[in-house]
Amino acid sequence: MDTTTQQTTAPPAPAPTTSESKRAARGATRPGDRIFLGLSRGSGIFVLVLMAAIAAFLTYRASIAISKDEANFFTTFEWNPSGLPPEFGIAVLAFGTIVSSVIAMVIAVPVSVGIALFITHYAPRRLGGLIGYVIDLLAAVPSIVYGLWGALFLVPHLQGLYGWLDDYLGWTGIFEWNDGAPRSLFTVGILLAIMILPIITNVSREVFRQVPRMHEEAALALGATRWEVIRMSVLPFGRSGVISASMLGLGRALGETMAVAMVLSSSFDINLSLLDTGGGTFAQNIASKFNEATEMGRDALIASGLVLFVITLLVNGAARLIIARRKEYSGANA
Repeated sequence: MDTTTQQTTAPPAPAPTTSESKRAARGATRPGDRIFLGLSRGSGIFVLVLMAAIAAFLTYRASIAISKDEANFFTTFEWNPSGLPPEFGIAVLAFGTIVSSVIAMVIAVPVSVGIALFITHYAPRRLGGLIGYVIDLLAAVPSIVYGLWGALFLVPHLQGLYGWLDDYLGWTGIFEWNDGAPRSLFTVGILLAIMILPIITNVSREVFRQVPRMHEEAALALGATRWEVIRMSVLPFGRSGVISASMLGLGRALGETMAVAMVLSSSFDINLSLLDTGGGTFAQNIASKFNEATEMGRDALIASGLVLFVITLLVNGAARLIIARRKEYSGANA
């Protein structure tokens, strides 16, 4: 009787489990890599711990001040933490900080993006390098120097602009000028725009340089003009980078201290016109009142610093959300 021999094959070796793969990869890692991993991980954890410690300190000292405040902390137009009873609020400070920062962003962002595009896509190499070098120098100028320049040069030379705005836009009420010294939130916004312009320009310039060359060449091959190449290829690619650069500039505008203190004629009132003297910002108020403040006054200033801390976190969080919604424009996916 014919019998067929069945050849049996050995069963396939079981695939290594995930834990075994991780163990093998860990064993193959060099000691230097493990040390670097530990240092980098520790650095990240240290930053988180440091931020939590700052938030805890600000919250503790702010709670002491707010508990003794006899006025509404968010709506009061007064700052007298040393009074009997103490009364202080952040309404004027929040308004001045936000308004001056918005003015700075409205002026600085378009100019910065325009300079970055000119350096990367229009200017000859030598001219672009020279302009980039000057922009880098502006980023290195200390805040106190900007403040001195603003107080001694910018303020006296803004009277003509204030008069022009009052003549043509004074009917809106926002640009009405009463012939006072141009030490207003609008002047602060202009000075802050000059200060944050190098930050936004430098980051935007580097982002625009990362645009794939083939995208631009393909658009040119299809007959697009230089502006159409920028509008269809460069700006969509660098949009998330420009947003990040703008948020960096906004962070400096929100926290700028000495330059604002030297230019602004502070007072605790809110004016409809941006050209009227008065107003204040969180950082300027802390810098001008900290030396002469009592213990209660320092706690009140720390409470206002906590509000600025929260505003900064919200701004950064909003920027992250905007960038996350526009991942299709990021350079990583290009």
